[in-house]
Amino acid sequence: MLIFTEQELKEHVQLNLEAISIVEEGFVKLANGEVTMPPIMRVDVHDQNGEVDVKSAYVKGKEMFAIKVSSGFFNNYKLGLPSGNGLMMLISTKTGIPQSLLLDNGYLTHIRTAAAGAIAAKYLSRKNIQTVGVIGAGDQARYQVRALKLVRDFKRVLVYSRSLDRAERYAEEMRAELGLDVQAVENAESVVRNSDTIITTTPANEPLIKAEWVHPGLHITAMGSDAEHKQELEPEILRRADKLVCDTKAQCTRLGELHHALDSKVLADDSSVLELGQLASKQMKGREDDQQITVCDLTGTGVQDTVIALFAYNEMVKRNKGLAIEKNTFATKN
Repeated sequence: MLIFTEQELKEHVQLNLEAISIVEEGFVKLANGEVTMPPIMRVDVHDQNGEVDVKSAYVKGKEMFAIKVSSGFFNNYKLGLPSGNGLMMLISTKTGIPQSLLLDNGYLTHIRTAAAGAIAAKYLSRKNIQTVGVIGAGDQARYQVRALKLVRDFKRVLVYSRSLDRAERYAEEMRAELGLDVQAVENAESVVRNSDTIITTTPANEPLIKAEWVHPGLHITAMGSDAEHKQELEPEILRRADKLVCDTKAQCTRLGELHHALDSKVLADDSSVLELGQLASKQMKGREDDQQITVCDLTGTGVQDTVIALFAYNEMVKRNKGLAIEKNTFATKN
């Protein structure tokens, strides 16, 4: 077995076009029926505003598949800690024997989630955008904008957080990193009305974005609602969308923004809802004109975890990295 640390993974696995392409390929395989993906298992720790998810998927033809344990404890910022954490295990599809542990502390989850956001924007956002709106100011809010910058050129970012201090800190850090005009805004309405593309990255339990704020040409990537009790968008937004896309309908009808729209009868059914893999595989079209309103509901899939874990594993092995464990002895690879 090979064990890789967060420090090693951050050094050699980056959020770049190659990582986005790897995740996009995973969505294509999901759309083509080449993936076996069980439902998410989740443990809620409500009294600590936390949760732990277990996700997995087998991709046909791959030598290994991943099982990921990821946590989100959303009060951690008060302790000076990141909200996300976790690890991944790669298991042989031939023997079932564990082959690797990736002790990434949630880093690979950030990469694959941000990649999905970039893929959504690639097919659904207008090609020419000026202003990106971000709801939330945590780690994923940073990764999403970094990923979006790889597929769209924009000049300005508006960020809203329930904590203005966090929003201002985000603005300062991302302004320095990306060389863009990044501004903290005091309310979500101003962000939505003045942006071409919106990314929501919060664990909110009630809608943060109202339908009356949505305007022609807007794209929304909503990735915070990955549990039954979470919700960032008013259901009416999904009804108004000219294109409504999910990472997987099976999950989104149970966990995502889509399930709130169905439960409230704002949408009668999911027959018009597309999946991201259908766009990536060219089975269906994404945005068709600059006036369409588009929404992508991301709940996070096991196939993303398997493909990013395999990508990371291969990047590390070809560099001869990691701690090798054989026959109850420890040996560090040079």
